[in-house]
Amino acid sequence: MVKAIRMYRTGGPEVMEYEDVELGRPGPGEILVRHHACGLNFIDVYFRTGLYPQELPAGLGMEAAGVIEQLGPDVHGLQVGDRVAYAARPNGAYAEARVMPAAHVVRLPEGISFETAAAMMLQGLTVQYLFHRTFHLQGGETILFHAAAGGVGLIACQWARAIGVQMIGTVGSDDKAELAKAHGCTHVINYNKENFVDRVREITDGKGVPVVYDSIGQQTFKGSLDCLSPLGMMVSFGNASGPVPDFSLSELASRGSLFITRPSLLHYTARRADLEHMAAQLFSMVQGGKIKVDVRQRYALADVAQAHRDLEARKTTGSSLIIP
Repeated sequence: MVKAIRMYRTGGPEVMEYEDVELGRPGPGEILVRHHACGLNFIDVYFRTGLYPQELPAGLGMEAAGVIEQLGPDVHGLQVGDRVAYAARPNGAYAEARVMPAAHVVRLPEGISFETAAAMMLQGLTVQYLFHRTFHLQGGETILFHAAAGGVGLIACQWARAIGVQMIGTVGSDDKAELAKAHGCTHVINYNKENFVDRVREITDGKGVPVVYDSIGQQTFKGSLDCLSPLGMMVSFGNASGPVPDFSLSELASRGSLFITRPSLLHYTARRADLEHMAAQLFSMVQGGKIKVDVRQRYALADVAQAHRDLEARKTTGSSLIIP
């Protein structure tokens, strides 16, 4: 038996139950991983509230790092005792240990701690595909990235700087603005003090940007479209303020034949070869000192409800961890 978070209904933070769960043995293609640290991400809130449906009862959490304790049949390339990390479904990372598909984990290189890994896998792999696959940045571009002081945002600030991209980041406070600047964001806009559309137009001499990365959703969607240059790409990869409202495709034409996409990490890592390539690039950026993972909040597994409250209230900055 291990302690884990289980959810029998959707709703507020109170629906997460801290209870004993029987693991069982790993089946074919599965492993048992003992977690040392688990990631906290806004996508967990989407599953908890039911915005993203899943069959109940269910666990929560997509990201963790730990040590393999058991192997099921037909597991190749991994051994008991391996240090591993993952960012994948099925949900269930909020737990002391879990049984899960071996295909979803990658070995951790020496020099990357469990805490660093658990704080960066989902967020770092997200930045990797956003910058190198969804819209392939070559260097020299000026981009707009919302929530620049969040976990994904702070990694994006550093990654953009490393590849020669000027990043305009939006934040909700002066403290968050300083944090984003310290991590390499070129221009920072406090959207509670300034109109971010006007500022982006000012910074770009009226041209707009070729790509906007927007994880906020409802509150920023229309403004994000207005920041794009003709033929620009709107990348809507989250809904922190609520789902994007319905809109007419003609709005894309009227703003300059824009493109729009709603990507998911799960699709970008569906092929094992892609997952390994993306993880290797992320690990290289961290080991080379180009990206430092900023863990700013740690919560006990039993205190996960408070972790979600803080996340939804936008009280967190950088990355947050749940410690089993």
